[in-house]
Amino acid sequence: MKRMTRYLGLWMLLAMTLVISQAAMARELPDFTELVEEAAPGVVNISTTRLVEGRSPFHNFGGQEVPEIFRHFFGDRFPIPPGSGPGRSEERQSLGSGFVIDEDGYIMTNAHVVDGADEIVVRLNDRRELQAELVGVDAKTDVAVLKVDAVNLPTLALGDSDGLKVGQWVAAIGSPFGFDYSVTAGIISAIDRTLPRDAYVPFIQTDVAINPGNSGGPLFNLEGEVIGVNSQILTRSGGYMGLSFAIPINVAMDVADQLRNEGSVSRGWLGVMIQPVSRDLAESFGMDSPKGALIADLDPDGPAAQGGLEAGDIILEVNGREVAQSSTLPRLIGQVAPGNEVELTLLRDGERRELSVTLGDWPEAPGRDSDQDENPTRLGIAVQPLQEGERRQLGIEAGVRVVQIDPNGAAAAAGIRAGDVLVSIDHRAVESPEQLTELVGTLPEDRAVPVRLYREGRSLFVAMRLSDD
Repeated sequence: MKRMTRYLGLWMLLAMTLVISQAAMARELPDFTELVEEAAPGVVNISTTRLVEGRSPFHNFGGQEVPEIFRHFFGDRFPIPPGSGPGRSEERQSLGSGFVIDEDGYIMTNAHVVDGADEIVVRLNDRRELQAELVGVDAKTDVAVLKVDAVNLPTLALGDSDGLKVGQWVAAIGSPFGFDYSVTAGIISAIDRTLPRDAYVPFIQTDVAINPGNSGGPLFNLEGEVIGVNSQILTRSGGYMGLSFAIPINVAMDVADQLRNEGSVSRGWLGVMIQPVSRDLAESFGMDSPKGALIADLDPDGPAAQGGLEAGDIILEVNGREVAQSSTLPRLIGQVAPGNEVELTLLRDGERRELSVTLGDWPEAPGRDSDQDENPTRLGIAVQPLQEGERRQLGIEAGVRVVQIDPNGAAAAAGIRAGDVLVSIDHRAVESPEQLTELVGTLPEDRAVPVRLYREGRSLFVAMRLSDD
């Protein structure tokens, strides 16, 4: 009997220990209920409508009477394959999220949410639906600012994204797949991430569930402050896979302020073409470890060339801030307003040097000119010829270097970047900018064409499709 009592006592003690342990664990987990109650009124749903010129599925049978057998099914109109016949307009709709940054009706979202929209409707937490005006967009950071005709809107508190730490709890509110005011939570997985084609944003990586429709919505810390704007997911299925990325709120608000005050965003421009410093390159330059941005080429009329930089220099610091990798440099330079000086620490001939350079204004990206279809700008790029020595070094007989790229052009959509060497298009060698001009005018618009590139020491192919609008 005593033994049974002893065992019973031990079991009760163990059970109490488990209960206390579970209660302690529950206390350590964050509670987002108060955050959601306070923040939800400042989050909005954004729906857009875009008119697209389509093709009519019917046409008159070549001006002749429609054969009886077809008339039985289609009347006096006969279906034709897509791509021919008279045009018609089709409406395409998309959904996204956003949040109020000013009680007088200013709203932040992603640029890609409102890209090409003919109509933008903002639905508030109180179910009001308001037409929105586009104040401005910045494709490089994927930030857009909207304005609705309303006052005294609930705004969200903004945090400081410069002090974020990996492992910190965060939450998102948005409209994934159109389900308004969905809340998801997780932690910050990494900070200062650089993604392909997004050199100007030090992304916050999280494991918060972000899906289509969350784009443009806020990312909160536990204090209920917005520390990021949900922007991208890395996925193979089209849905959440544990990798989501947000624009730091400090970056987003700097862009938003410029869009509101100036209507556009200005960034410092150095005028260099850079490449990563590999371990082998670091050893060849006498460096202890690979870091910095190696200048592969310069714009002869750019600020870097005018300021005394040379090909082969390795930029290690900008205004005292370390350039840990080459992708860090565009971000640090872009944060400085044109016309201002930057202090560069660089490595040249094995010695550290200090150099002051006055930054220029980022050149206008070349756009498509409908009156000059036989021009490389049809691809959304600007190119320059390769020197014979460069061709020998790369081991190629033809090619031109891409020096500027329109983020909204066909080349950017195919994944082509500034600095790439364009070797061939549609299996035809590109020998000079002039020859590229002629070649572009012959490219088809009804199919993708293969483009061979040379990038960072390796050859690769991408598929590019021209728009026919």
